[in-house]
Amino acid sequence: MSKILIVEDELNMLRGLKDNLEFEGYETDSAKDGNTGLSKILNNNYDLVVLDVMLPNISGFDICKKVRSENIDTPIILLTAKGEEIDKILGLELGADDYITKPFSVRELLARIKAILRRSVKQIPENGNPVQIGKLNLNFKNYEATANGYPIRLTHKKFEVLKDLYTNKLKVIHRNELMREVWDIGQDITTRTVDNFILRLRQKIEVDPNNPKIIRTVRGVGYKMIL
Repeated sequence: MSKILIVEDELNMLRGLKDNLEFEGYETDSAKDGNTGLSKILNNNYDLVVLDVMLPNISGFDICKKVRSENIDTPIILLTAKGEEIDKILGLELGADDYITKPFSVRELLARIKAILRRSVKQIPENGNPVQIGKLNLNFKNYEATANGYPIRLTHKKFEVLKDLYTNKLKVIHRNELMREVWDIGQDITTRTVDNFILRLRQKIEVDPNNPKIIRTVRGVGYKMIL
């Protein structure tokens, strides 16, 4: 059973989301303010977080930024009353996996949750034995990652990017290719989103993320993997 954290300060919205998610068979936890929500994310394991942007104490954007800075890859769906493109792009650049603008239908939110959870556990075609990429040992068949023998949790996007770069070693992968193949069509993705994503990925695999040796930047074009 997947466990979902709901961080929402509007009590009616919170109750409605809990009731609907539990009816669908999910286990839920909740927080009514930003500080509590952040603490729960940092100290617990969830399969997904539904995170309101406008919260007391600390905003959803700041929570998302802090969580990703701690290398926590739990999928995050942002709930926002703001429809401006800049807010959507900001949320994705800070590491959110998706966003939905209020008011929204519960059916749409459930569909997005199911899609993200399905991608996070899906199987991919056999690609030989587990491979070592920097600090990580990766099994692309089972979506499993370890470092020094300990399991490491990676999102489906990180696996997909690593697989794409690995199977095209020494070849330059254009940012636009990553945008098309890894992110959903219709998400507001920019090259800056891809660059920020690669920065977080380097923190997982590189000995010195500030001086990357494995995922190299090809200025003005994209990235290539050197092993």
